[in-house]
Amino acid sequence: MHKGFILWFTGLSGSGKSTLSEHIIPLFKERGYKVELLDGDEVRTNLSKGLTFSKEDRDINIGRIGYVARLLARNGVITITAAISPYSAVRDEIRAYCDHEEVPFVEVYANATIDALAARDPKGLYKKALAGEIKNFTGVSDPYEAPENPEIEVRTDLETIEQSAEKIVTYLTSKGLIG
Repeated sequence: MHKGFILWFTGLSGSGKSTLSEHIIPLFKERGYKVELLDGDEVRTNLSKGLTFSKEDRDINIGRIGYVARLLARNGVITITAAISPYSAVRDEIRAYCDHEEVPFVEVYANATIDALAARDPKGLYKKALAGEIKNFTGVSDPYEAPENPEIEVRTDLETIEQSAEKIVTYLTSKGLIG
């Protein structure tokens, strides 16, 4: 059985975490790997219903995603998470649990400027947040702690989805996580 791992996407809203995840899933499946996606919006609806966007509740939500991801990965599943996960302490805590259980944890920082995110935001959330109409909006009026040393950084405002996906696949192949 193939050893599973966690591919942990982090980045601001609209940075391409889900889009990239959906793009690379077929690449893994066509190679015969079991793959699951834990998308932040879906988890919030199905696993973390009722949580607010307070720091405490965001930490609880990300902790739940990390817990489920570890369970899947240690059972041979490539587990992709696509959630903002704004606080580095929680991401570091999940990484430490993974290290303890010898579950590979690969952090992918989907990076893009606020201007680029606002320009491609179909709901106009960034425009509203920048105007002060939305409170506690991550990256505008609420903190986002970018990873200091992600295994992979993709610049979704400068790269095509194919270029970003290629960076990810190349890294995973170089580390022996995929063949």
